[in-house]
Amino acid sequence: MRLKLIAAVSTAALFAGSALAQDMQAGAPAQASAAAPATGEPSDAELAAFAGAMQRMQTVAQQVQGGQPTPEQQAEMAAAVEASGLEIDRFNTISQAVSTDPVIQARVGVAASTPSAAGSVGASVTDAEASQFAQAMGGIAPIAQSLNGQAPSEEQQAQMAAAIEGSGLTLERFNEISGAIGQDQHLQARVGLAAARNGQ
Repeated sequence: MRLKLIAAVSTAALFAGSALAQDMQAGAPAQASAAAPATGEPSDAELAAFAGAMQRMQTVAQQVQGGQPTPEQQAEMAAAVEASGLEIDRFNTISQAVSTDPVIQARVGVAASTPSAAGSVGASVTDAEASQFAQAMGGIAPIAQSLNGQAPSEEQQAQMAAAIEGSGLTLERFNEISGAIGQDQHLQARVGLAAARNGQ
């Protein structure tokens, strides 16, 4: 049976340095599964299992570095997938979806990150606010990039404020989220998911 582990190229934001995108021969034929592999949109639980398997596979992926994995490395990767609770076929299906669908890739990022601490700004951010923040960032990013470290002019400040307010967030709430996002990976992932859903 062929173990096709595709995931790394498009999940690079999640698993930096991973480049496991080749076909691998399993050392021995695998037993046929009695149940047919699940199909359709991956559930959050499946994406969390996928993220866990990918994290366990990082050491092996770093050793392979784009080359052909050894039988021992193939076995380690197969064991990581099986330990996640996913069938290899389902892992491959999700891997393919992650490599081609930015929303599913972003959902893996959310599943792979530790939830924001209770009572934190990140925990208080609603999905609507995450989407508004992503929209605001899309509006102000080109202005911020053009500054090259310089202070914005009054006109640029006004443009950024308009982009923020146009998103539906108040400047105060935008600043709260902006201040929290650098220390909160789950909030970063949620905003990334909102951006992917917005087509950004």
